[in-house]
Amino acid sequence: MNAYQPRTEEMQFLLSRVLNAPAQLQTLPAFAEVDAELMQQVLQEAGKFVGEVIAPLNRDGDETGAQWKDGAVTMPPGFKDAYQSFWQSGWPALAASTEDGGQGLPTVLEAMLYEMLSAANHGWTMAPGLLHGAYECIKHHASDELKAHYLEKVATGEWLATMCLTEPHAGSDLGLATTKAVPLPDGRYAVSGTKIFISGGEHDLSDNIVHLVLARLPDAPPGPKGLSLFLVPKFYPDGSRSRVHCDRIEEKMGLHGSPTCVMRFDEAVSSIVGEPGKGLNAMFVMMNAARLHVALQGIGLLDAAWQKADAYSQERRQMRAPGKGKSAGEADLIGEHPAMRRILDTQRAWVDAGRVLAYRTALELDLIKHSPDANTQAAAQRWCALVTPVMKSVFTHQAFHGGSDCLQVLGGHGYVREWGIEQIVRDARVAMIYEGTNEIQAIDLLVRKVLPDGGVAMKTLLDTIATDLPKTAKTSTSAQARIQTLRAVTEQIVKAAPQDPALAYRVADDYLRAVALVLMDWAWLRIEAGVDAHTLDADRRWRAPAKALRDWVLPEFQMRSFIIVQQCAAAA
Repeated sequence: MNAYQPRTEEMQFLLSRVLNAPAQLQTLPAFAEVDAELMQQVLQEAGKFVGEVIAPLNRDGDETGAQWKDGAVTMPPGFKDAYQSFWQSGWPALAASTEDGGQGLPTVLEAMLYEMLSAANHGWTMAPGLLHGAYECIKHHASDELKAHYLEKVATGEWLATMCLTEPHAGSDLGLATTKAVPLPDGRYAVSGTKIFISGGEHDLSDNIVHLVLARLPDAPPGPKGLSLFLVPKFYPDGSRSRVHCDRIEEKMGLHGSPTCVMRFDEAVSSIVGEPGKGLNAMFVMMNAARLHVALQGIGLLDAAWQKADAYSQERRQMRAPGKGKSAGEADLIGEHPAMRRILDTQRAWVDAGRVLAYRTALELDLIKHSPDANTQAAAQRWCALVTPVMKSVFTHQAFHGGSDCLQVLGGHGYVREWGIEQIVRDARVAMIYEGTNEIQAIDLLVRKVLPDGGVAMKTLLDTIATDLPKTAKTSTSAQARIQTLRAVTEQIVKAAPQDPALAYRVADDYLRAVALVLMDWAWLRIEAGVDAHTLDADRRWRAPAKALRDWVLPEFQMRSFIIVQQCAAAA
């Protein structure tokens, strides 16, 4: 029971029957030939590859880990062969443009692939996890010369990439970065400085590594506006090696199969990406893409933990379950005990709501790229801007805390290595930190996205959700009431914030959680409508998690709303 197995038929149900994705995508000229059958075939093949090739490497990756010696990193057994097979089979290039060596398929298929990969082997998946962002960054900001050398190699995954932001003294506050870029006579730059926490900064998976590095030009002003973005490869086109060194890899709580590197740039010759002083603009292309993928990591890891807990609950017998009426001495499966059933159904509710929201967000990304209608693009941009930070925060939080709850189902057997669930809990913890901590996601949502326009964008999003609620849903009235409450709470914050500059920062997490609960309610109402429409016999699989959502998850909305209202009253 140590290996996760993708259940692609459930994912396909949410994609096709709940979100009606094939019909939506076929309205876009780029995907006119992408039908439900094709999407199902891609998912099935992806699930087969993940289950047979990637998942079996997870435990060895954790136990052996990446090994550093004299500046070189050797990956755990099987990792290199699996990665070579991965990129040569075309998996990294699913959503890349055909002109760049990709397959031109919808972004949502790429998202679903990475959900499965993260669930199967989070450590291994860290290596290709930044490819999609690096590809978009190079495609939209690099010079034609750089594109000629690097774009297709990154698009196909033949070469891997890194995102070099953090320094020992500059984490979330990137404006403190001091890495220098000095102009050279030939128009290139010499980059010098140390970057830390660089995932995949050095390894033996690919023949080259493309580093995207934030650095400061000599005449640049202090702060984030003085940062520019530079591309430094491990090997240059002529085969010579750059002056980039891996000084060590970190010893970590989890993700042992992924080398987290300290990278030293010693006058490494580089090329600028984008305009001077606008490095963060280019880098945020990577970061925004990465945040959806980190949310998918949370969803996948929670699903992997749930699979182990659910399997264990169906074979372990302990005591008599209340109300079973059996004779003394008999024991029931622990999955029949209410306390364990509550845990399992609640985590299932989180996973499936997360999938609907993640797949919907990926579909919106395709609309941004390919819709010819400006209003459709604007609505998609609004959805992604507001929903992405919510997803990154709540689903990485739930991966760790919900994964811990799943471990509880196994009791002492969960705490030892036999079932592999303790590794999931350790691996999941970092997702709450990287790509912008969850606290920063909440600030991004409320302070940067909601307050500047007086809550107009959020009001429009809530209108969209309210309109999209299934008309026949029995619980849609309570969903509409929560939406109305969130509108009122948003207005209160907008009015009270000018009187107390710290208010929005204090309640940002509460606000984000409230938004998440409204979104999850919408997602499950859509799921239930899909189950009803297709007359699925799904009491345990679909209806039990729906009930758990309303019994054990949605009541949090009242608490969060109350906290915000109290804080607004105090500010006034």
